Amino acid sequence: MNHLPLIIKREYLTKVKNKSFIVMTFLSPIIMIGLASLVAYLSQINNDKERTILVLDESNVVQDVFKNEDHVTYNILENMSLKDAEELAKQSESYGLLYIDKLTDIDSISGQIKFLSEESPSLSVISNLEAKIDKKIEYLKLQKKGVDVKMIDAAKTNVSILQETFKGEKTSKTDSVVKLVFGGLAGYLLFMFIIIYGNMIMRSVIEEKTSRIIEVIISSVKPIQLMLGKIIGTSLAGITQFVAWLLIGGVLLFVISTVFGFDVGQMQSANQEMMHSAMNNSEMTMQIHDLLASFYHLPITNLIIAFILFFIGGYLLYSSLYAAIGAAVDNETDTQQFIFPILMPLMLAVYVGFFTVIEDPHGTVSTVFSFIPFTSPIVMLMRIPFGVPLWQQIVSLLILLGTFMLTVWFAAKIYRVGILMYGKKPTYKEIIKWIKY
Repeated sequence: MNHLPLIIKREYLTKVKNKSFIVMTFLSPIIMIGLASLVAYLSQINNDKERTILVLDESNVVQDVFKNEDHVTYNILENMSLKDAEELAKQSESYGLLYIDKLTDIDSISGQIKFLSEESPSLSVISNLEAKIDKKIEYLKLQKKGVDVKMIDAAKTNVSILQETFKGEKTSKTDSVVKLVFGGLAGYLLFMFIIIYGNMIMRSVIEEKTSRIIEVIISSVKPIQLMLGKIIGTSLAGITQFVAWLLIGGVLLFVISTVFGFDVGQMQSANQEMMHSAMNNSEMTMQIHDLLASFYHLPITNLIIAFILFFIGGYLLYSSLYAAIGAAVDNETDTQQFIFPILMPLMLAVYVGFFTVIEDPHGTVSTVFSFIPFTSPIVMLMRIPFGVPLWQQIVSLLILLGTFMLTVWFAAKIYRVGILMYGKKPTYKEIIKWIKY
């Protein structure tokens, strides 16, 4: 008799009714949204901080470059000594004092500039000041050598190489960035799902094994059915939790925006102003056009179907290994020696995806790793946005499914023997013997 549906139902209900599962389902999005909101609030406070910087330029060379900006006010001091300027900065509680000493040679200005403040200044503030002074000194040096700076500015050109395939399809650098983002998110999501819910399956097996409940269950259920039931049931529980996180997160965002008084109308108005400004800027308009074209060029249907199939195949493949490890050991401490060989191909797939696919998505390394079943779910998902032939996707998926079936067969053998073994830390040699039984 096929008990698989009953096992899946039991495993699913056991997981979703667990107190820790319920608590984390509701608590995780609250913590994440809360932390994100706190960071955004603190960043906004830091960015909105009004800073007043006093400038004492005894060289009379660069003071004209300091124009007031958003949240930064420059007060130019004249006919004042450095000591008096310091006292003024302290009394007025200014953010700091920028001091440029008298110059004997313009080339030595880098050693003649100081920023005096009560506390360590912001890195962005110092970088902004340096950029202003650098540009001014560069112009002064060119003028000193008799070079017309306006002619140099007029000669500056921004070259953008048009990209087009032999089939006439136009692409751009933005295409590569958008494709990498989509592929990277898909691969990373699979990576995290495998680690989180694979460990959940492993702990579930260990708990039932140590409580000896497994001895009763195994008397009427085949080991392979029990293992598959755990994998599928835990996967459904994981999907339920993920959907709950999305719903709770959406509600929390709405509540936070309402409670803290974020005006949606003002946000829309600001967005309209940004769009209007962008339309008046030809360079910005081209960037927006490239971005929209990049989304249009994405194989959305192929991405969705491939993501579902490779996601399921990759997760089932690794889940069977996690279940086998849980059956082989008595506690989580003993799992460490077996976990690393599982994590290693996963980490390798992520590194290959981010450091090889972006550079050459159709190269030998990227192509080979997209066919290896233990790395193909991640690497292939990262390659697909760049345009992978359908036959390669099908072959990779068939190899993945075939490897899953073979892995389940081996894992079931380990599972069959391991769930009844107690009190002894297994070795790789013993596990190989279990497979041969």
